[in-house]
Amino acid sequence: MRHRKRSAFAVLAAASLALVGACAPGNQGAQPTGQASTGASAKPSAQAYTPPKITLGTADDSKGPAIPPDGVQKGGTVTMIDRDDFAHLDPAQVYVNTEANFGLLINRGLTGYKRVAKGDYKLVGDLATDPGTVSDGGKTWKFTLKDGVKWQDGSPITSADVKWTMERMFAPFITFGPSYVQQWLTNENYRKAYPGPYGGKELSNIETPDDKTIVFKFNTAHADANYAFAMAGYSIVPKAKDTKEKYDKEPVASGPYIIKSHVVDKSIELARNPQWDPATDPIRGAYPDTWKMEFGQEALQITDRLIADAGPDQTAFSFYARTPPERLQQVITDDSLTDRRMQSPSPYGDYYYFNLDRVKDQKVRQAINYAWPSKQIQQTLGGPQAVSLPTTILNENTTVGYQSYDLFEKASKPDGDIDKAKQLLAQSSNPTPTIVYAYNQTPTQEKVTLVIKNALEKTGIKVVTKPLDRKTYYDSISQTKNQFDLYWGGWGADWPSGSTVMPVIFGPISDGGQNMSHLNDPGVKTEMQKITEMSDIDAANAAWMELDKKIQETITPLVVAENDIMTLLHGSKVGGAEIDPQQWIVSPNTIFVKQ
Repeated sequence: MRHRKRSAFAVLAAASLALVGACAPGNQGAQPTGQASTGASAKPSAQAYTPPKITLGTADDSKGPAIPPDGVQKGGTVTMIDRDDFAHLDPAQVYVNTEANFGLLINRGLTGYKRVAKGDYKLVGDLATDPGTVSDGGKTWKFTLKDGVKWQDGSPITSADVKWTMERMFAPFITFGPSYVQQWLTNENYRKAYPGPYGGKELSNIETPDDKTIVFKFNTAHADANYAFAMAGYSIVPKAKDTKEKYDKEPVASGPYIIKSHVVDKSIELARNPQWDPATDPIRGAYPDTWKMEFGQEALQITDRLIADAGPDQTAFSFYARTPPERLQQVITDDSLTDRRMQSPSPYGDYYYFNLDRVKDQKVRQAINYAWPSKQIQQTLGGPQAVSLPTTILNENTTVGYQSYDLFEKASKPDGDIDKAKQLLAQSSNPTPTIVYAYNQTPTQEKVTLVIKNALEKTGIKVVTKPLDRKTYYDSISQTKNQFDLYWGGWGADWPSGSTVMPVIFGPISDGGQNMSHLNDPGVKTEMQKITEMSDIDAANAAWMELDKKIQETITPLVVAENDIMTLLHGSKVGGAEIDPQQWIVSPNTIFVKQ
């Protein structure tokens, strides 16, 4: 979300970069100096990037309406242009950022993220009156539904709908969505523990004492459960209108819009949901009257249309059609595009994993980290406007309480420290090791691979390169008995905490799993479990950052990879367009049409 699915943007980018991991590429650690802040109306050199501020809101923060962006206007029609239609409309099947983003227009959940200002967000109650009340040391969570929240047919949204939503996540036909809440309610093999509600069985540890109250009783403490409920996969589905598999094509709206028409792979049109009350919604502005979505356009076509800014395209934008390399310099240097340009570093984590079953000497792994040619790779991928140089495992965009460190001096020595690497190799069990480096065989990655090979061989390391087919790359590197020493992989946090990153990438070792380094350290496992069950979320966030650094210092299972910076355009009559720093996609919540 495999548990974590990669974003649709990662799928699009896979043809040019080695982006075939569980999620999209990411930026974390060192700030990409000179980058514009998230959102529009800033030249690339205007200011250093500042990661988002994410805090826990209150009951007052959970009241609607949403805080409007500057200059907001209501009404009109906005057009969203992208390449691909949405594979799933049933929230329970949603685990990619594009589908989650679309879901904000038609669905609502117990909690969600309220935009307070650019880069400033609060976790608040969405359908719930507040972000939840926790007790029993983090095991029990209680939510109360707001008055006046309704489905598109006017029927009330009740606690029975919430309970049903969570129970149907166990059903066999739900194959894609998140699994956190299901596992917390039962166990890791949750599908064996409970078959879903369709046979009449219920989960006794989800209680509904009345139509407004819902109580979850988990087996272990989860201080950040209210963040999990903000995931699109846990948006609420009406018990009375649940059509099982068919719901994936015809969902029932609780959000501000309803689906007026849908021509698969071609278009979607949304109209206002008359039953949605902005007074109950602190998250969605819903400013346009109508949304039109066009599919089947490639990034270059979309970018050229937005550069031209002609006719109807003045009120158009794209959720994720990133400016392609052949237009990037034009877009970031053309002053006339300044007010229509958006930039944001990725929230996903990218890593070059060591296969610890094969590269057993930590000094060799440390030597490679010191020798890593970060700046040369950055230049190969388009320079500092296109790629940043992170230094930590966790990402500053998706880790509350983030603390930077630069263990291998990537910021101060981005060209690498060959002398330091040679010293470490001389102290190792093999001063002239051979490293088998597997990579995704694309034109761009051929160039990056050459840069890596040349740098490491300056230290005395022999590098054997193994190109892999892009269609099966991830299948190849995720095999536990693979014959490679070093390879790229990616992951993204499901909410702003290390609890959705480290227990995954350093978790169970299995074919097709996400523990690409095959890290199997009892101390790390014990520490991750301890942090996961902490009742104090601030203490847990601080502990994840401490563990991040400790793992690199004491084990060094990976090299933190160079991560992308997204640049997008929008039409001149589109207002409020901002890239969500957590989802790395343009949020629909603040979009409006300039009349």
